[in-house]
Amino acid sequence: MAKKSKKQQSGGTPATVALTAAGVTYTVHAYDHDPSHPSYGEEAAEAMGVSPDRVFKTLVADVDGTLTVAVVPVAGQLDLKALAAAVGGKRAAMADPALAERTTGYVRGGISPLGQRKKLPTVLDASAAAHATICVSAGRRGLEVELAPEDLQKLTEAVLAPIGR
Repeated sequence: MAKKSKKQQSGGTPATVALTAAGVTYTVHAYDHDPSHPSYGEEAAEAMGVSPDRVFKTLVADVDGTLTVAVVPVAGQLDLKALAAAVGGKRAAMADPALAERTTGYVRGGISPLGQRKKLPTVLDASAAAHATICVSAGRRGLEVELAPEDLQKLTEAVLAPIGR
């Protein structure tokens, strides 16, 4: 696991570029991605030695015809009804993976809530507020970014709501 501060980061992903441009303090965690691991999020938590409650996965759902980003702990699951309610919708379903990749500009397992190709409505699970920092994908498999949940919420204009179970 390599740790880099933003000053050590060269190049970067759209997510780290967005964080740097916003002047947000963050830490990049890189690890060797194992394609045979059954869960991208659990793999990240294990590789970084971080509690799965602090590592959040980025999921893309369709809420009443609008693609919506849900950011929930890898230790749990997304509650689709709660996600729909959080954005004033009636019905939510997971988005087609190919559509999610095209719309965000990231590959599945590496979708970051930051620096997406198209800005989507975003909901961050309320449990994030209990932590000083959380980890989310930095835009590719094997790369996570650790930052304050308030910074993530501000940069993504996320609604904070209990959408995990």
